[in-house]
Amino acid sequence: MRLVGPSGEQVGIVPLAKALELAQEYDLDLVEVAANARPPVCKLMDYGKFKYESAMKAREARKNQAHTVIKEMKLRPKIDPHDYDTKKGHVVRFLKQGDKVKITIMFRGREQSRPELGFRLLQRLASDVEELGFIESNPKQDGRNMIMVLGPHKKKTEAMAEAREAQAARKAERQGVAADEAFDEVEATDAPVEAAEATDAPVAEAPADAPVENPEA
Repeated sequence: MRLVGPSGEQVGIVPLAKALELAQEYDLDLVEVAANARPPVCKLMDYGKFKYESAMKAREARKNQAHTVIKEMKLRPKIDPHDYDTKKGHVVRFLKQGDKVKITIMFRGREQSRPELGFRLLQRLASDVEELGFIESNPKQDGRNMIMVLGPHKKKTEAMAEAREAQAARKAERQGVAADEAFDEVEATDAPVEAAEATDAPVAEAPADAPVENPEA
């Protein structure tokens, strides 16, 4: 077998007995890492530590993995302006999060004979959010509905990274404000208190030529 040392150094091609002897000497495990190679490649390592590190790497990869999510927003052809602004706000939020948005225009009754109303509404919405998303799937009729899909300009991973940065910034700002408030409170508590000084009131003295009363008189 071709043996790799614990630090990744090439030991060379050695027999199994020699590899096991070295594993015992280093107090490590002999692990086959490339069974299909000729000759097979084995490495001296702490197998328990290797399994733990591999599990942590896989966990971190799953954590950062971006899942494609398609949100859906439903509108009516004659939607109220206030409702339109509310729905548009949701679409903006979804696109900022890096999600795709499926826009569905629902036709009822006689509205089905006016598909241009839905088409114009979808074009208007796409124009209003063009800085955040693009038309991934053009408007098309699907029974009583008309559907369009908007895709975000930013990838999901980028949106997630920006969200984490914004959250960290808000946390740091809150901590800074709390620290400033605590500092102000300490300053107010440690402010020197001036002791009130007693005022020596003047004592009036009697005039030297004031008449003296004779108690015997």
